[in-house]
Amino acid sequence: MVRIRRDNLALVLLGFCVPAFAAQKPVTIDAVMRTPSERHAPRPIIWAPTGSQFITETSGTLTLYDVPSGASRDIIRIKKLDDAAEHPPSPAVFDWTNRRVAQSPIQWFADGQRLLVSASGDLFVVNVSAGTFEQLTKTAEAESDPKLSPDNKYVSFRRGPNLYTLEIASKAVRQLTQDGSDTLLNAELDWVYPEELDLATAHWWSPDSRFIAYMQFDIAHEPIFPQVSLLNHHGILEPQRFPQPGDPNADVRIGVVAAAGGETRWMNFGEARGNLFARVAWLPSSREIAVEKLPRIQNTLDLLIANIETGVSRVVLHEQDPEWINVKGDLRFLRDHRLLWTSERSGFRHLYLYNADGTLQKQLTSGEWEVDNVAGVDEEHNRVFFTSTEASPLERQIYAVGLDGTQKQQLTRGEGTHSISLSPG
Repeated sequence: MVRIRRDNLALVLLGFCVPAFAAQKPVTIDAVMRTPSERHAPRPIIWAPTGSQFITETSGTLTLYDVPSGASRDIIRIKKLDDAAEHPPSPAVFDWTNRRVAQSPIQWFADGQRLLVSASGDLFVVNVSAGTFEQLTKTAEAESDPKLSPDNKYVSFRRGPNLYTLEIASKAVRQLTQDGSDTLLNAELDWVYPEELDLATAHWWSPDSRFIAYMQFDIAHEPIFPQVSLLNHHGILEPQRFPQPGDPNADVRIGVVAAAGGETRWMNFGEARGNLFARVAWLPSSREIAVEKLPRIQNTLDLLIANIETGVSRVVLHEQDPEWINVKGDLRFLRDHRLLWTSERSGFRHLYLYNADGTLQKQLTSGEWEVDNVAGVDEEHNRVFFTSTEASPLERQIYAVGLDGTQKQQLTRGEGTHSISLSPG
């Protein structure tokens, strides 16, 4: 593991290789279906708010690493939380979830002393120093996709197809949506959105912690695809709402609800049927939300911003392509409401900086290579960190560039693919 420091920025670079199966060892379903830790894959880094420490989970243990000293110590074994949890019963019909859906089972509190941990369907607060825990929920129904509010006073989550919040101090639970069903999903993704648009979640906290924006999916029009898992001794039915070419997609709308409960305000982003909402993001003011909207054939893209009080939206950016628009990366608004945008309009994906009114301020990168991933923005030093194919289409190197498009710098040198985990600082 190599640590690089540039202007108080800590980067942790992980280099690894996955060992090939020994020639005499047969490839079996059991071997293919092993967990990532059993395949020796690296575990995600969860940075502490200070940026000087991070947590990883390895072989069922949460381990704390101190970056300046390189020291590490174990915090707690996940089995302790699993043993305390109220394990949900195994469903008779498998609950199929797209593999691209991403939840955050471990999250830091802002004080750097506690972790929110999801284990076996329940939620826990773990004390990092003592290695002890407090259980927030103990229910037969799993709490899915938990998210700490920015002020750390609430946790949002789903139970089934409905959205909830829990006040951490009192453990009081509020159900924010009531109409969820097998075909009406609140803050829960269908199969298409994570698979085709790489959207990993369906609800987002406002920066001021007062509201939650969420997607509602009506999948009643999607046909049922009769899948069966044959990985175990007995087959398991896995019916899945799955639209094939020509079938209707889900009808999706986006609403905003107060964290303390109340009526949902539905945003007016125009016709929903036949269109896709690929990304959702709050603006720093907490008074507006932005979405990327595309038709199903994905040859145009509109960035719309809606006022959460009125629901009225406006188009601030439009792109089109006669063939196809790739959706990649997240919407990133800076503190001054400027937008960091990526686009393939030149034939290669590059970085652009827009003003709040949708006018182009500056193209930050250019050339016959593409920006692969934006790792983060250091607004204090006006720099963007990203990986790209500039060195070679066979490599992913890490770069930084100024928000004025100058002082582009390559931070990694070794051949191959580099992954970046950017510390909060």
